[in-house]
Amino acid sequence: FGKLITQVKPYGAGWDGTFNGENLPSTDYWFAVTYLENNMEKVFKAHFTLKR
Repeated sequence: FGKLITQVKPYGAGWDGTFNGENLPSTDYWFAVTYLENNMEKVFKAHFTLKR
């Protein structure tokens, strides 16, 4: 819990479901997106399910 798995760039390829070259298990993962809106930093938090 609380481990940074990857950082995704806005125009990058996204995440391939791996960590250190190994497939991560099918489960729920939580994430946070930090962004600027009207020069104020905001954070959007949510989760998704990785299915293999």
